[in-house]
Amino acid sequence: MIRVGVLGALGRMGAAVCGAVLGDPELELVAAVDPAFAGEGIPGTGLVAAASIEALAEAGAEVAVDFSVAAAALENAAWCAAHGVHDVIGTTGFGEVGLLQLEATFSERGTTGSGAPGREANCVVAPNFAIGAVLMMRFAELAAPWFETVEVIEMHHDSKVDAPSGTALLTAKRVSAARRDPAAAGDQPCARGEESAPGVRVHSVRLRGLVAHHEVLLGTTGQLLTLRHDSLDRNSFMPGVLLAVKAVADRPGFTLGLEPLLGF
Repeated sequence: MIRVGVLGALGRMGAAVCGAVLGDPELELVAAVDPAFAGEGIPGTGLVAAASIEALAEAGAEVAVDFSVAAAALENAAWCAAHGVHDVIGTTGFGEVGLLQLEATFSERGTTGSGAPGREANCVVAPNFAIGAVLMMRFAELAAPWFETVEVIEMHHDSKVDAPSGTALLTAKRVSAARRDPAAAGDQPCARGEESAPGVRVHSVRLRGLVAHHEVLLGTTGQLLTLRHDSLDRNSFMPGVLLAVKAVADRPGFTLGLEPLLGF
């Protein structure tokens, strides 16, 4: 039984994670942290939201799942690394600098603190925990060498602050790297979208009623290939979250994306 603590437990994603952990016989939800709602009950869990991440140590959590915000997640990650608690992060908006900071935090092995003497902490960060979205990125990467032009469109609910999404940025980066000739997309007006990686523009939409939707358009002479993934409910992310929770202990140091956990 893996003992799990959830950070950002009363947010939309955090609440979904709490429910998913409760429904898995291999996992035990032992702590929920959400400073903005400290003292409020977590529906269906019997737990009360704690104000501090120290609640994870008090409850003996082995894995933290973090769906807070980027700045808090970086601080939470440092605490987890120091206390021997594995960290599964779904928070986005870190940027390259933040990801490098996370990688450095979990690459400094053997620095565990009193929370779990002798146990080194690992970290899995994924911009998208929907397995279908991960497959979409892989399919786009495979197709990229055969198409001269590529654009990415991502659409999310209007409360998502970061734009483009982490999934869109990672898709653009991987597609650009896989292309035979990743030429620049040119200096067209900004209405054409941002060139987030060489030769790949990303367009962002924030609209109430959406959840998470990504589309990769690949074009060449006489043909168009469209790859699209739609998350219609936040439960679509839960199989990937649970996969990461169960695998993180066996992934030394820092792992970016679900791809290594899926075998590609």
